[in-house]
Amino acid sequence: MAEHVCPWWVGYFLASPLRRLSQNPEKILSPYVKPGMTVIDVGCAMGFFSLPLARLVGSDGRVVCVDVQKKMIDSLRRRANRAGHAKNMDLRVCEKSSLGLDDLAGKIDFVLAFAVAHEIPDVPGLMTQMHAMLAPDGRCLLAAEPSGHVNARDFEKTVAAAQQAGLTIVERPEIRRSRAVLLARG
Repeated sequence: MAEHVCPWWVGYFLASPLRRLSQNPEKILSPYVKPGMTVIDVGCAMGFFSLPLARLVGSDGRVVCVDVQKKMIDSLRRRANRAGHAKNMDLRVCEKSSLGLDDLAGKIDFVLAFAVAHEIPDVPGLMTQMHAMLAPDGRCLLAAEPSGHVNARDFEKTVAAAQQAGLTIVERPEIRRSRAVLLARG
């Protein structure tokens, strides 16, 4: 799998309201995310999923957003402030080799990794970090774009890396224009 970090300015397209027509965050996430949960959005960009996650977890929940690009986090911070969600969002810039979330080990109810695994140079390392963050009953939704970015074979390599890290497949949800798998801490 090739490493390719999405340019920061593409974040504006990724956060576009038009994207909701084919990938509605609330519809995708509501089966898994409930009020009061602590969740992580890995590779959050400008918050297409982060802000809906903040609404879903409510004022008693927490959304930890990590991205390798400071410009993405800065934009998300402005959007979270405007939306009134800054209080339940923890925004962090991470390194390419580490999510930098050791302080959250075993405390996370749900991890979202949507269209990001193919940008990580060490996918097995990412999966190990996600496994370590999950609470015993935690879940992880791993999704990838199909053609153009991630082919079926490469997605299955990512799933295999998740399984080797100790995550188990719970289901394969249908998400338009994506390949997806819901994983649990094994």
